[in-house]
Amino acid sequence: MSHQQLIDMTRNLIAHGEADTMEYADDVLRVPASAYTDPEQFEREKKRIFRRLPLMVAPSCELPNPGDYKAMNICGVPLLLTRQKDGSVTAFLNMCTHRGNPVASSGTGNASRFTCGYHGWTFKNDGDLIGVASPKDFGAIDKASHCLTRFPVYENAGLIWATLDPDSTLDIAEYLCGYDELLKAFGFDGWHLFSTRELSGPNWKTAYDGYLDFYHLPVLHKDTFGADFYNRANFFEFGPHQRLSTPSKFAIKVSSDDGEQLDLTTMADDELPYEALVQGVWTIFPHISIASFYGGGQRGALISQLFPGETVGESITTQFYVMENEPKDDESVKAAHEQFDFLKVVVRDEDYATGKRQHEALQSGLLEEVLFGRNERGGQVFHQWIDKLTKADDAELAAIFAAEQRVAAE
Repeated sequence: MSHQQLIDMTRNLIAHGEADTMEYADDVLRVPASAYTDPEQFEREKKRIFRRLPLMVAPSCELPNPGDYKAMNICGVPLLLTRQKDGSVTAFLNMCTHRGNPVASSGTGNASRFTCGYHGWTFKNDGDLIGVASPKDFGAIDKASHCLTRFPVYENAGLIWATLDPDSTLDIAEYLCGYDELLKAFGFDGWHLFSTRELSGPNWKTAYDGYLDFYHLPVLHKDTFGADFYNRANFFEFGPHQRLSTPSKFAIKVSSDDGEQLDLTTMADDELPYEALVQGVWTIFPHISIASFYGGGQRGALISQLFPGETVGESITTQFYVMENEPKDDESVKAAHEQFDFLKVVVRDEDYATGKRQHEALQSGLLEEVLFGRNERGGQVFHQWIDKLTKADDAELAAIFAAEQRVAAE
């Protein structure tokens, strides 16, 4: 069914491309400008979106081997991911159960156990407490009751999700509404993590708006993508998750250095190439963007992972450049770096620089509303879901996504 959905979306894009049309939202959406600048709303979003919903915390290729781990902080929550001997991933609160000190420093590595740097308590990488320093002096405790706190975790399609609430009853697979099965088309399982970087950005919603918007491409990115670049997109929704792609009867051949175009109207369903089936931008609510690129002589993808920053006007984005295989020769490595560096310029110097200026202007309080046109349906859907989910209590949250999963299964 997932492959047929990819074909159906591609046929939709081809038909609109041939007709020179696109799909529109019903009306223009007006969003209060304060949604970007209100510190109280910002804190509410961190609590009710980022600390309640499943988040894509790492590509699987960031933890490829047993014993690999990743420690990070998300909206004030210290998270520790570990790869087990059986290949599964576990997620923990990165806090020693003695006094709360993190047991692993931020970053990645490989370890079979973690020893707290404060008093020396030791935990296996499966979370079990196996050592209390000076146990006779400390006093008797039940080690089994003082293991690292587990978070819900889920791995599929070469991506890892975790929910930063140990008591969450929201099923991560239901939350994804079948979208993760479509993401398997990228084939990220077994891919190579080529490079990562962090970029500072504007308010998290200002930054994310740009990933859901092709309207700005030939204007803001005229010096990088070109002034004749497309500015239309059709949007495909899977609960709050969206794929956007330009209506066209053509696809750029990914493995072509000269931008060779493929005429998709001449192809049967089973002839449609990979690049046509996954073209565009795939977003995972509330903070992920995935787009295919070709650098270093092979398929690659930029996975952008966005989190709110310390204040309402700040965000942090980690860019992961993943490749189908590790480049081996100097020329391929150089080409991959050039592709990744180009994408840094596009996002940092164009998207985020503009977003920061936009946020500074909005802080004046003199603009009451911002607009999302009928051609900007992705942004409309994004803001409607933020509003819906921040207002929902925990019981309503589970019901919302159980219903979305039933719709996706039909």
